[in-house]
Amino acid sequence: MTKAVVLLSGGLDSATILAIARDKGYQCYAMSLDYGQKNRSELIAARYLAQEIGVLKHQIINIDLTVFGGSALTDDSVAMPVEGVKEGIPVTYVPARNTIMLSLALSWAEVLGSGDVFIGVNAVDYSGYPDCRPEYIEAFERMANLATKASTQNKKLNIHAPLMNLSKAEIIQKGKLLDVDYGMTVSCYQANEEGVACGLCDSCRLRRAGFKAARVPDPTRYR
Repeated sequence: MTKAVVLLSGGLDSATILAIARDKGYQCYAMSLDYGQKNRSELIAARYLAQEIGVLKHQIINIDLTVFGGSALTDDSVAMPVEGVKEGIPVTYVPARNTIMLSLALSWAEVLGSGDVFIGVNAVDYSGYPDCRPEYIEAFERMANLATKASTQNKKLNIHAPLMNLSKAEIIQKGKLLDVDYGMTVSCYQANEEGVACGLCDSCRLRRAGFKAARVPDPTRYR
């Protein structure tokens, strides 16, 4: 079986890509990032999902992005938006987060001898994040295939983003076909320690709308 590194945040999208990678026959190595995010319960969810869906190993990497701040997820001076999804790049964007996560995943993939990394970015319901666009993923893949020892040995690294062109409803429908238990996932930007969601942040709104459009009961626990 081919090895793959799967970026697992503990949210709905990452749970789905882990199930997809498993369904494709990959031996999955899950990586989560503890970067000082306010929604700490997503890391607990990631641990449960790694056990439930099944991985060979789950790494939680610690890197403190609160030293830079600049995001409602890492900076107490930036208020969490709760007025509804708006145009433009939201204050919940964490500068360079996907670049950092993909770089760490690339490092582990090299050690494992893996040529496959899965990430749950999405260009349809992506909330305006610039590092969720297909051109960004394509650019990172090109860079990775110049920057590694494996690339000098004609071994290609593939960045898989199977959710890129799916709506939130389509992601949920795909996950249900793969028996993903979305009740275990945490998407809320300011979920409490028990994983109970606020129901007001952008992520909660996109998630709730996705379940409604998919005609699937929403298992999320809202305050």
